[in-house]
Amino acid sequence: MRINQFIARCGVTSRRGADKLISSGCVMIDGRAAVAGDQVDNTTCVLVNGKRISLPEDYSVIAYYKPVGVTCSEKDSHAERLVTDEINSDRRLTYAGRLDKDSEGLLILTDDGALINAMMKSSEMHEKEYEVTVSGSISDEQLDHLSRGIYLKELGIKTRPCRVRRINSKTFYITLTQGLNRQIRRMCASEGLKVTKLKRTRVMNILLGDLQVGASRKLTEEELKRLYSDCGLHRFDDRNLM
Repeated sequence: MRINQFIARCGVTSRRGADKLISSGCVMIDGRAAVAGDQVDNTTCVLVNGKRISLPEDYSVIAYYKPVGVTCSEKDSHAERLVTDEINSDRRLTYAGRLDKDSEGLLILTDDGALINAMMKSSEMHEKEYEVTVSGSISDEQLDHLSRGIYLKELGIKTRPCRVRRINSKTFYITLTQGLNRQIRRMCASEGLKVTKLKRTRVMNILLGDLQVGASRKLTEEELKRLYSDCGLHRFDDRNLM
């Protein structure tokens, strides 16, 4: 596999972060400086900042209920609580699709870089479902507008059509296949609606279910098989890593 993919799968950093490490000369392959596009396998001696790395024997994939007030970031000097500090793990876990500080709900965290990249690939149209509550009553016309797609002037883009289902006069479910910055809040604002609560309830086949706020759990074997399959990947124990 490519060196940046290898570094990401080893849980050191993202592919983009790996590219930066390579360009800055921090990566060595069998005694020479790595260059972008180098091919390696688990028998290759790869050093990052002088430390040898190798693919893990297994990967960790967990579901976490992010509370309001927790920031999705590994480093932020202005954040009071970081998601990486809230999870008790000795591994570098990365989230697939951030939630803003004022939102809550399901995050999928893993040290499998290939899974993260596959889940985040916009062209694959992977679904994420949210429960949205607004400050005033929402009309059927407004829900219809949201479902058809909203042009967001500040981003210069029209959102994809999506599924919307009413719960009551102020609350509805919305299922998106893209992840623009503060997308739901921007969409609602364009319809004159102020979001008072935003909770992600599903990521692909993984449900928030009865997971408690701030709690986390490992995915079941059935959930993992479906998740990897829907991402076009094999499980770690039988995938062709090289």
